[in-house]
Amino acid sequence: MASAAGNRPLLNKDTRLCISLAARPSNIGTRFHNHLYDVLGLDFIYKAFTTTDIAAAIGGVRALGIRGCSVSMPFKEDVIDLVDEVEASARAINSVNTIVNDDGHLVASNTDYLAVQRLIDDHRLDPSSTVLIRGSGGMASAVGAAFHDYGFDTGTVVARNADAGRELAARLGYEYSPEVADRVAAIIVNVTPIGMAGGPESTERAFDEWTIAQANTVFDVVVLPSETPLIAAARAAGAHVITGAEVIALQAAEQFERYTGVRPTAEQVAEASAISRA
Repeated sequence: MASAAGNRPLLNKDTRLCISLAARPSNIGTRFHNHLYDVLGLDFIYKAFTTTDIAAAIGGVRALGIRGCSVSMPFKEDVIDLVDEVEASARAINSVNTIVNDDGHLVASNTDYLAVQRLIDDHRLDPSSTVLIRGSGGMASAVGAAFHDYGFDTGTVVARNADAGRELAARLGYEYSPEVADRVAAIIVNVTPIGMAGGPESTERAFDEWTIAQANTVFDVVVLPSETPLIAAARAAGAHVITGAEVIALQAAEQFERYTGVRPTAEQVAEASAISRA
């Protein structure tokens, strides 16, 4: 029997639960997954949570048979020692964003890393190109590792945090710089909150007009808005663009398939992504 809201069965004792754990939960994942459960008629429900005891929370995932768990900051590294198996995508950057529970066996992966590699492939980026990455946090690590492991050998990490920036650059075999200054590259990537709606730098760009003009591809991982000041400037300059909306849609679709065994179509993912960001 379907629910009144759509094709999803009514909640019942066999309904499978997927969750997210974050310091500051948002509605993005909740809307994305629940919309697709409804469209595809799957007996699942998704709920966002926060916690002050990550070990107990992951213990609950295992003990209660919670099928899937999305992991956000600040728990991405803490959960590594709490799972049974860590896939290469998470080992590559020592960071987890997805846990799948197979009858009490917890398998961790990083679908951010997988999504970026998929975008590199889909957008046919040339590994011989130079890369300039601004940022040094967990997502910057995923982006940098995805480029490096795809074969991009020449790059620069720009970060205000010198320790984190140098560590990431060294791990990737890239150069480090505290500022963009006069550095240019064929592919420039913003992995900072610059341009994020509601943030203190919401109207700013991570790169200036001259740096944008020298780039062939401009990639901004900021999700809200998808048309950041950087993306708008890149479009105006005629550069090829990759948006944060593409990243979050692909990583969520990968999570969705791992949790349910069902791969939604590109059109379904695009619709769910738009709804999640509304």
